[in-house]
Amino acid sequence: MNRTLWIVQGLLALFLGLASAAPKLLLPPEMLPPMPIPLPRAFMLFIGAAELLGAVGLILPGLLGIRPGLTPLAAAGLALIALSGAGYQLASGEPGNALFAAGVALLCAFVAYGRWRLVPHRAKSSAQPVFEAAR
Repeated sequence: MNRTLWIVQGLLALFLGLASAAPKLLLPPEMLPPMPIPLPRAFMLFIGAAELLGAVGLILPGLLGIRPGLTPLAAAGLALIALSGAGYQLASGEPGNALFAAGVALLCAFVAYGRWRLVPHRAKSSAQPVFEAAR
């Protein structure tokens, strides 16, 4: 199960970081595909930043063993973003895209539950707790 979760986390991080967040953050608005329901540029930048931070949150806490409890939170946040995207796609009359976004949301929810309950990451232990080292 741990291996499956890592694979899903890696694929989600690649998709959300490179295919979804990067264009929103790096491309000028006129190069993005036309939006059926226009959104302000600042909101698009906010969504892109949230997706990028979520993608990083899927990988780094478990990889480094620092604050591993952030991984299920990042996955849950990305599930909310994907569900919001599905709602936007339904409102704009694109049910195929809404189904894809709902699938991404389900994968994010699977990672959130898996890392919260099934196979949580463990924090790397140090030789001494930080508060004792300061004495």
